Amino acid sequence: MEHTNRVRLTTSELTSAVLEGATIYGANDYKVGKVDHIHGAGAGGSAVSDVGGFLGIGATPGCSPVSDLEFMRDEDGDVHAVTSWTKDEHRTDARVPRLSVIT
Repeated sequence: MEHTNRVRLTTSELTSAVLEGATIYGANDYKVGKVDHIHGAGAGGSAVSDVGGFLGIGATPGCSPVSDLEFMRDEDGDVHAVTSWTKDEHRTDARVPRLSVIT
């Protein structure tokens, strides 16, 4: 998936209504997880996401600053995010770098 031509979200669009359910893609378009919910608002908020797992089983919840994710819309208007996390980093660290596991 090419992300360079996607429309980036503005700060005013960084709300739970827009971001919840957004898929998070890592390096090489590897699906890292999905945004479950948002704490706070705007770039200063935190995205709680389910990372890993299969069909929702075995996923690890984590929290990352919204500012660490680059949210954008695809050609259909669907919101997704990209990050620099790689597939290998995800496989070797269930928490994914910069993602704090919620206990």
